[in-house]
Amino acid sequence: MSVQGCLEGKAAIVTGAAQGLGRAEALELARLGARVVVNDLGEAAEQVAAEIRDSGGEAVAHHGDVADFAQARELVALAVEAFGSLEILVNNAGILRDRMVFSMSEEEWDAVIRVHLKGHFNTIRFAAAHWRETSKATGGPVYGRIVNTSSEAFVAGSPGQPNYAAAKGGIVGLTTSTAGALAKYGVTVNVICPRARTRMTEDVFRSVEPPVDGLDPLAPAHVSPLVGYLASPAASRISGQVLVVHGGMVALLERPRAAAKFDTAKDMFTVAELDERLTPFFAQRSPQETFAAPEVLGLRKG
Repeated sequence: MSVQGCLEGKAAIVTGAAQGLGRAEALELARLGARVVVNDLGEAAEQVAAEIRDSGGEAVAHHGDVADFAQARELVALAVEAFGSLEILVNNAGILRDRMVFSMSEEEWDAVIRVHLKGHFNTIRFAAAHWRETSKATGGPVYGRIVNTSSEAFVAGSPGQPNYAAAKGGIVGLTTSTAGALAKYGVTVNVICPRARTRMTEDVFRSVEPPVDGLDPLAPAHVSPLVGYLASPAASRISGQVLVVHGGMVALLERPRAAAKFDTAKDMFTVAELDERLTPFFAQRSPQETFAAPEVLGLRKG
């Protein structure tokens, strides 16, 4: 693949793109030739759009809230209106409201679910409708790429982030469902679990000091090339995948597999038979061996 200009003529939306990961992703897509709608709340979105234009690219800012259904519709419409098409959607916008489950308020739960999970759904819903209509009008597949953002918190079961882990797990389910629904239209849908030092995660990584020399392993610059690749023609066969990325490393997560299977000896289980079958099995199994996979947090380059 010729990397330079591989997204030439393509239009992209990046949500939460005023800073951190979103900013790095918007700049990378623009570097590869894409025209970018930079979405975020506040005036900083315009600053990133101006940075892209100053570098010779095309970009416009959108200051709407992706968790608002109508504003998400306007975001997708803006891309089509400004650039004549939409090929790439990168969902990155998010917030944190960390607290243990027994202390979490309703507002803290609702706010995180709203921005992350509903925000992803809203933009996907209108981008998907656009691609479906375009495919029907042209009688063939379209060029469509969706890159969603989950987190290792969902994989590892982060105890202090029940709202965030739930939202990020939901995004994985949304990704695999959407990948199946849009495959016939030519659209790929993948999700990344990035680890990066941003304003949102400054408290999470406060104890991890950046190196004095060289690139910080938690720099957003480690993540944006993967987003650019997944948005490119080279990634046409990659869809419905979950990829962890940070510090010069990309790891493909495997789908869940059945660890054990139990069949009733009769027509249906009773509590007594389940006790006979399951209790001995779990007696030999470590209590730490759950569906959560904290070992993913130990993945490093090398």
